[in-house]
Amino acid sequence: MKLVSKILSGASLALSLTLGLAVSSVPAVAQQKQPAPAASAVPLKQGSAAALAAAKEILALKNASAMYASAVPNLVEQTKNVLLQNNLNYQKDLNEVAVIVAQKLAGREKEIGDGMANIYTNEFSEQELKDLVTFYKSPLGQKLLAAEPRAIQFSMSYMNGWAQNFSEVVNGEFRTEMRKRGKQI
Repeated sequence: MKLVSKILSGASLALSLTLGLAVSSVPAVAQQKQPAPAASAVPLKQGSAAALAAAKEILALKNASAMYASAVPNLVEQTKNVLLQNNLNYQKDLNEVAVIVAQKLAGREKEIGDGMANIYTNEFSEQELKDLVTFYKSPLGQKLLAAEPRAIQFSMSYMNGWAQNFSEVVNGEFRTEMRKRGKQI
């Protein structure tokens, strides 16, 4: 059971980070005007209906939809802002079109949940998914679900602080090595 909770914690952190990075990088991709990548870089095998149902239940227990609930309106707004940078004289039209586009595409964020469920069925067997549902419904699983967001938040804060402090160490090492070469930076 300890191994399961460690795997789940790591997988949840990776999922949160991946989704956060993916959604936050959209403006950069839009500005580069590259063709859109395929929905999945790695082809996924289709899981059984029972496995898919268990995966969706896990995602519901984890409230995963909260991570992507505002994906469509956020992407519409980000795209509008990118388009505004190059078309300032169309601000009124782009604001009006953004409302139309957001309404037209409302609900498409559910595709993220479906994709995540397919990923789970690809990574775990049907029985493992059922065991995970049982685990998440157990007292320890419920505690993990309740405590994990805070643990992830504190972990991210710790990592950011560590990186900031460590960058000073790295900077000091660069300066020391450059002084050895007779160069002040």
